[in-house]
Amino acid sequence: MPRAKKKHSRGGQHGNVQPFSDEDASIETLSHCSSFSDTASVADDGGEASEDTAQEDFQYKLKGFIDSTVDKSAKTRQGALDGLKTAMATRILYEFISERRMTITDSIERCLKKGKGEEQRAAASLACLLCIQLGSGIESEEVLKTLKPVFKNILADGSASIQARQAVATSLGLCTLVAEDDILDVHATMECFENLFTRSCARGDGTCPSVSPQTSQLYTNALLSWALLLTICTASQIKDILRKYLPKLPRLLESEDVNMRIAAGETIALLFELARDMDTDFEFDGWDELCDKLNALATDCNKHRAKTDKRKQRSVFRDVLKGVEEGDFQSETIRFGTERMTIDSWVRKRTYDAFREFVGSGMNYHLQANEFIRDVFELGPPMLVDSATMKAMKIPRFERHQFPSLRMKTSEGFEREQLKTGKLTFYQRGQYKSYEIIRQTSVRGRFCPYSYPQPRNDANINRKGVRHIDALE
Repeated sequence: MPRAKKKHSRGGQHGNVQPFSDEDASIETLSHCSSFSDTASVADDGGEASEDTAQEDFQYKLKGFIDSTVDKSAKTRQGALDGLKTAMATRILYEFISERRMTITDSIERCLKKGKGEEQRAAASLACLLCIQLGSGIESEEVLKTLKPVFKNILADGSASIQARQAVATSLGLCTLVAEDDILDVHATMECFENLFTRSCARGDGTCPSVSPQTSQLYTNALLSWALLLTICTASQIKDILRKYLPKLPRLLESEDVNMRIAAGETIALLFELARDMDTDFEFDGWDELCDKLNALATDCNKHRAKTDKRKQRSVFRDVLKGVEEGDFQSETIRFGTERMTIDSWVRKRTYDAFREFVGSGMNYHLQANEFIRDVFELGPPMLVDSATMKAMKIPRFERHQFPSLRMKTSEGFEREQLKTGKLTFYQRGQYKSYEIIRQTSVRGRFCPYSYPQPRNDANINRKGVRHIDALE
């Protein structure tokens, strides 16, 4: 990652491997952060196994996965790759991986060269997760140096599996962002992507090339990876790209593939954002024609297109049109644990989407604990949360599972709860709150329909007969 790259930035805290349940990723993420400062905490809810035992068992499984990547059975190899992917996406494993980096890299290279289809796809994704775990430094650079020639051969090989080429197009982009140190090599990788996505541009007579859906997805992945690498280009490179490719990208808006149209629109908005960062008075010769195209896509009513595609397209292109015309961006707040991060630019959005595609449900955990990802998004060092705070914030699993069954919609548009006399804990305004029902009510024949209470300051009781008891406990 050439821009503001830290040579010793690692994937996360380099302590013991912390067990993590992907099933409870949304609520139990903080347990990992608490374990950074309280290594004596119990590893699971039941408390039956100590942290050391759980760690040993987990490492034993990982070693088994690594050994299985060289098995004769393709099914076994793919299962091992998937197991390693899940572990790396949901845990910080820097020390364990660092000691076995060369072994894992060799296994990935072997699977990419000799495997087929899904096995190559899994190997390409694992390579990207390996770089994310190692962070920006010498180790990840050596991984990329080994795998980049294989990636580029697969990408350029028209006879290779289309699934493998799609995965490589995505993985090569993020691996380059994380591990590439030479901006000239970044530019060379971008040229590989340019050779692919430009094949989807509309011809001079307005007709679009006829390609299969899978090939179109390959071109879309190449365009998104190209856009990701735009975020680390130098000012002089961006000027050359604006001159060469900004006139061409609007031709991708005429593609028959909705994903390609959306990727092209977001890339155009990203280019305008980068151009205005360098020159607030940036002007584009084809401005009026481009805005007309974007407006047409933002209000598309073509009956020949699926409703879901049109709905998705209109939503995205309304934001793209605002970004191109006014320089605005519809910001989004990401909450993870006790922290928040604002996605307030197209650059930040493209980067966040690229990481999230690989780590999936573990993204919030990596935002909390992965030093490299926190450095990319300028979040500072990982915050330590003590076990007492974690315990206070944690809600029992059986109570969380009860909330959706209790919630129902009413004609007034409020979320209401069907209550029984007693205590209820539910999620309101970003916090879990407890209320005690001290009087039953009935409206329209329903038992205790209930809207979010506003307890009185004097008695903590509202007109529905609900007492706010959080403060009393």
